[in-house]
Parts: sequence; C-alpha cells; structure tokens
Amino acid sequence: MTFVVCHLCAAPLAAQEEEPPSMMERGAQQFLEGLLLEMEPAFESMRGFMDQMGPALTDLMSEIEDWSVYEAPEVLPNGDIIIRRKPDEETTPEIQPQIDL
Repeated sequence: MTFVVCHLCAAPLAAQEEEPPSMMERGAQQFLEGLLLEMEPAFESMRGFMDQMGPALTDLMSEIEDWSVYEAPEVLPNGDIIIRRKPDEETTPEIQPQIDL
C-alpha cells in the first residue's frame, strides 16, 4: 500500500519537464567548451613541463629552509633566473653620510 501511495504522489513530479536552457545559458556553455578546447594544448604542455621539472623543483624546495631570506627572482635578458639572498644586516656595512666641513 505504501508503494502505491508513493508512486501516485511522485507521478505529478515526473510529468514536470525541465525547462530548456535559455540562449544565454547555451551561449555561455558553448563559449566555455570552446575555451577548454583552445586551452587543451597549453594544459598538455604544462603537464609535460611539470612531469620534467617537478622532481627538480621538489629537490630545490627541500634544500632551502627559509624562503624569506631571499629576494624576489629576477629574470635576466638571456632568460636566466637569479634568486639572490638578502644581505644580512650584521654583515652589511652601514654607509655613513659624508659631511663636508
């Protein structure tokens, strides 16, 4: 008996159909699908880069204990990347202003 009551109550709900997506929704979906297709080669090359460089970057991260003692990376014109250590306050000589008397 319970099955019949549940089935009869659900019948009106099953008769309701979903509204078709609006033109804006379809356009947005097509735009995003096209964007994903265009970006797929870039994602694949990024995946290849991470497969090659991932282990090296992991090793580098494990060797450096405190990133706060380094300056921001600098890219040179030839493509090299330099990460300089910040000067220690104790070892950096203070520059005294010269006053002519």
